[in-house]
Amino acid sequence: MTTAQLQLSRANLSGDIWGGFAAMLVALPSAIAFGVTIFSPLGADFGAKGALAGMLGVTALGLIAATFGGTQRLISAPCAPAAAVLSALTIQMTQQGSGVGAVVLTLFLVAFISSLVQISFGLLRIGELIKYMPFPVVSGYLSGVGLIIVMSQLPKWMALPKGMNWWQGLHAMELWQAPSLIVGAATAAFMLLAPRISKRVPAVIVGLLGGMLSYWLLAFTAWPELRNLHDNPFIIGPLSVGGEGFFESLLDPFRSLSESGMPNWTHIAFPAITLAVLLSIDTLKTCVVLDAMTGSRHDSNKELIGQGLGNLASSLIGGAPGAGTMGATLVNKASGGTTYLSGVFQGAWSLLAILLLTSLIAWVPVSALAALLIVIGFRMIDWHSLQLLKSKDTMVDFAVILMVVIVANTVSLIAASGVGVALAIMLFLREQIHTSTIRRKSFGDKIFSSRVRGQRERDVLTEKGSHTVIFELQGSLFFGTTDQLYTAIEPELSDAKFVVLDFMRVQSMDMTAGHMIERIRNMLAERHAKLVLTRVPERLPSGRDLRSYVDHIGLLSDSTAKIFDEFDEALEWIEDETLALAGHAHVSHEGIPLGKFEIFHGLNAQEIAALERCAQHHVYQAGDLVFGADSTGHELMLISRGEVKVSLPLANGKTIHLTTFSRGQFFGEMSFLDGRAHSADVYATRETELIAIDRKAFATVAAGDPVMSISVMRSVALAIADRLRHANAELREMRQA
Repeated sequence: MTTAQLQLSRANLSGDIWGGFAAMLVALPSAIAFGVTIFSPLGADFGAKGALAGMLGVTALGLIAATFGGTQRLISAPCAPAAAVLSALTIQMTQQGSGVGAVVLTLFLVAFISSLVQISFGLLRIGELIKYMPFPVVSGYLSGVGLIIVMSQLPKWMALPKGMNWWQGLHAMELWQAPSLIVGAATAAFMLLAPRISKRVPAVIVGLLGGMLSYWLLAFTAWPELRNLHDNPFIIGPLSVGGEGFFESLLDPFRSLSESGMPNWTHIAFPAITLAVLLSIDTLKTCVVLDAMTGSRHDSNKELIGQGLGNLASSLIGGAPGAGTMGATLVNKASGGTTYLSGVFQGAWSLLAILLLTSLIAWVPVSALAALLIVIGFRMIDWHSLQLLKSKDTMVDFAVILMVVIVANTVSLIAASGVGVALAIMLFLREQIHTSTIRRKSFGDKIFSSRVRGQRERDVLTEKGSHTVIFELQGSLFFGTTDQLYTAIEPELSDAKFVVLDFMRVQSMDMTAGHMIERIRNMLAERHAKLVLTRVPERLPSGRDLRSYVDHIGLLSDSTAKIFDEFDEALEWIEDETLALAGHAHVSHEGIPLGKFEIFHGLNAQEIAALERCAQHHVYQAGDLVFGADSTGHELMLISRGEVKVSLPLANGKTIHLTTFSRGQFFGEMSFLDGRAHSADVYATRETELIAIDRKAFATVAAGDPVMSISVMRSVALAIADRLRHANAELREMRQA
C-alpha cells in the first residue's frame, strides 16, 4: 500500500469513527423514544423496558445490518414505521383485554417473522421492485406515518391517563399535567431552534438537552416530586441493563409462551408482513437518497438481507426493529463517515452508551421524547403535496396521497399501501386508455414508397391510393385501448383495399389487441382486401419478441395478411399490387433502347445517335455492386432492364434504403453533373442492364451539338426537379399529420 493510500485509509477510518459517534447521538435518543412508544401502552412500568428495547435495537442493527448490508454511510436504527405498527398493535391488543405476556410474545413474534420476511425479500430479489413504489403512495404513506406518530405522542406530551387518546384529551384539559406540557414545549422549541444554537450538535441532541434542562429547573423549583427516580410517571425510570436485566429481556417471550400459549396467527402474520414491507421501503428510500447525494450505488437485495439479519438479531435480544434512517445517515455523512464501517461504529458507540450511561438515560423525561417524535412526525408529513391542489392536472395525485393518509390512519398502513398501489395502477391505466394509440393516419395517395416511378405510374397511384389506409400505431395495445383503436380503424374498413398497421412505435401488445387485429383481418378478407403489418419489432423494451407473438396468435396463419420488415417494402408491394390491378404493371423483361427513355423524349435520330457514341452497356447480376459511396463518379446510369437499390451506408455497418430505380429510369445524375464522388451505394437486385453515358465523352459530343446538349441537360434537370417536388410533398404530408 502506498503512502497516499495509507493516509486515505486512515482518513476514512477516522471519518467512520466520528461519523458513527455523531450518528449514535442522533439515533439513540430517537430509538429510546420509539421503544417507549411501543411498550408504554402496557403501563408506566414498561417505559424502561421500551427504552431498553430501543437501545438494544440500535446496537444490533448498527453492528449486524451495516456489516451484512454493506451500503456505504447508511445508519440503521429503530424507526417511526416500526413504532407506528407495533404501538398500534400493542394498543389494539390491550383494548381487547390481552394480557401483558401475550402482548410481549406477539411483539417478539411479529419482529422475528418480519425479519425473516425481509431476508426472503432479498433472497427472492424483490428489492428492485420495492423501491419502485409510486411516489404518491410513498408520500401518502410517510405522511400517514407522521400523523400516526403525532397522534400517538400527544397523550404522552399531555401525560394523559393510560388508554385515553389525543382526541379525548383535547376535551379533558383538566387532566393535562403542567410539568409534562412545559418540558415537551421546551424540548420542541430547542429542537426547532437548534440550527441557530449550534451548527455542529444535531437538533435531536439539542432538543433532548433542552428538555432535560427544563425538567430539572422545574424539579428544583415548583415540582420537587420530579426528583424521585422511582414511581415517577414523567421519566423513563430505572433501567436494568446488567446481566440480569439483559437475560430477563431474552427470556420474556418464552416465559410468556409458557404462560399464555401461542397468540392468534392474525395478530402476527399481517403486522409482520406490514412491518417487513414498510421497513424495506423506508430503508431503500434512504438508500436511493444517499445514492443521489454521493453518486454511489447500493445493492437493494443485499441491503434487505442485511436489514433482515439486523432485525433478526435485534428481536432475539429483545430489541426494537428498525431500518435505514435518514436523519442519522445524513449526520453520519456530514460528520465524515464514508464506508459501511461508520454504521458498525455507530452500533459499537451505542453499546458503550448502554453500558455506561443508563443511569443518565433513566432520567430522560417521557414528554421530551414525545415532543421529539412529534417534531419528527410533523417533518415526515409531505406538506409540499398541498401545492398539488393548485392545479387541476395534479389534483388526482393529491387525491391518491390523501386517500393513503386516510386509510393509514383509519385502517392500517399495509391497507394504505395496498390502496395507494391500486389507485396508482388505476390512474396509470386511465392515462394509457386516454392516450391515442394512433400516431398518424395517412393514405396511399399522399405517402409513396421510395421506388422512383414514371409519371403514368404516379398518376395511377395518386388516383387509386385513397384505397390504401396507413395507421402508424404507438404506445401499448392492450385491453384498455383495444376499443379506442378499433373505433378509429373500423370506419375505413368498408372502402379500403389495403390496411397498413405500422408497429414501429408499439411498446406492448396483449391477446385482446391481437384478437381485435385478427377480426380486422377477417373483415378485410371477406371483401378480398388485405391487412399489411410492418416493422413488427422482434424485441420490445420489455424483451418480448412481438414478431413471434403475432405469429403464435394466428395473425399470419393464411395469405389474407402480409408482414414486412420495412415500411417502405410494404408500400412498394402495395403499389405494385395497385398497378397490377389497374393494368399498369411492368411485365416486359426486354431492354429499352436509348431513344425510348422518357428523359430523351424530343431528341431526333441524329441526337440519339450522338448519345449512343458516348454510351456503354453493362450487365450486372443480382447482388452486384454498381458503384459504392465515395467512389469516383462521372456517369449517368440509365436502366435498360432490371432494378437497382440505392442505400446510404452508416458507421455501424448498417444501411438506410433511400430509393429503388427500375426499367426506364436513371441515377448517378449528381456525379454526372458535378464530377464529384458518389454519395451512396447502388446494388443490382436482379439481372440488370445499364446504359452508362460518360461525362467526358458527353462533353466532347456536346461541343459539336450544343442544342442536343441543352435538351439533355434540360431533361435531366426537369427529372431532378420532379423528384424533389415529390419528396417535398411527402415531407409536407408527414409533418402535417
